[in-house]
Amino acid sequence: MGAREKVLMRIAVARGAATSADVGDVIHWHARGPVPGLEKDLTQRFSDRVIKLVCDVAAVRTLNEVPAVVARYLDEHLLPQRAVCWPQLNALDWRSAGINIQARAAKGDDMVGITGAFAGIAETGTLMLLSGPQTPATVSLLPETHIAVLEVGRIVATMEDAWDRLRAEHGKLPRAVNFVSGPSRTADIEQTVTLGAHGPYRVLIIIVGG
Repeated sequence: MGAREKVLMRIAVARGAATSADVGDVIHWHARGPVPGLEKDLTQRFSDRVIKLVCDVAAVRTLNEVPAVVARYLDEHLLPQRAVCWPQLNALDWRSAGINIQARAAKGDDMVGITGAFAGIAETGTLMLLSGPQTPATVSLLPETHIAVLEVGRIVATMEDAWDRLRAEHGKLPRAVNFVSGPSRTADIEQTVTLGAHGPYRVLIIIVGG
């Protein structure tokens, strides 16, 4: 595709005249920018970046170990043993861990939200979360404490890799894609960093399979 055709294609996409296949072609033809070299151990890189973002990190071998880790974390931080979670996580044995769990979208008075994650980006320590009926976005946004369950096989090197994986697995993009890089923070007031200004001020990431 020549320069003229690329310009016309971009105009068609902007006007909504291009098909989804055309959009995919534009993405495919667009040259990828330079990507930094990363360590081979993406899990370690991701964990290191997450810690620098003031998150807590835990590692378990299987999903069945997650409820016990969550229960200990809530106890250590003097939080109630109750939470809301993504419906896709409701099958875990929360009751045996002593956690009262509700699988639903979060409300304003929910203190703990437990989600999965589509991907973890090693370059920045960022979580990529997709919205949907089984993955309501409010669970990661409204509670003061966000606990994310991330499978080690979903840790990728860069943001570009995360988008590539999303397109490969879903084709059509979800209504919303949210990125979480540590607790919510702002320095709008007197340039003083404050956690939890626009969302959770405490984040725990549980890496499964590491």
